[in-house]
Amino acid sequence: MKPDRQSMISQIIAEQDIETQGQLLKALSERGVKSTQATLSRDLRDMRLVKELGPNGNYRYVEPAKNNSDDYEQRLKKILRECVISYDYAQNLLIIKTLPGLASAACSAFDSMNINGLVGTLAGDDTAFLALRDNAAAMDLYHRIEQIF
Repeated sequence: MKPDRQSMISQIIAEQDIETQGQLLKALSERGVKSTQATLSRDLRDMRLVKELGPNGNYRYVEPAKNNSDDYEQRLKKILRECVISYDYAQNLLIIKTLPGLASAACSAFDSMNINGLVGTLAGDDTAFLALRDNAAAMDLYHRIEQIF
């Protein structure tokens, strides 16, 4: 239900200039999708929708631009330069040592990059654990970091 509703939201905002959650609720209802304002608000947050100024001078909901591979590499380089001290992998885990207090920031950045095979991250004070789906994915990310370093 949630994926269908969010897909419908994407379709609606692509077709219409939607300025408010009320307008979006009405558009969903007209298409046979029932939702509450609280659910819609969570959907907007989960989908990371933003408001931008439209050509008619009014604000409207839009989907954020998708990251391209160049953006991915630039963000990863910035993380490495600013907080990573060392890194290694063990089977499907990538372990990253950071400056004190920066492991959480590193995990947050890796989480937001939609890395293929990344299952989740866990941060301590100066150590980040990245769990990847399999050993090959961990080795691939390790080598990508190695090339950047």
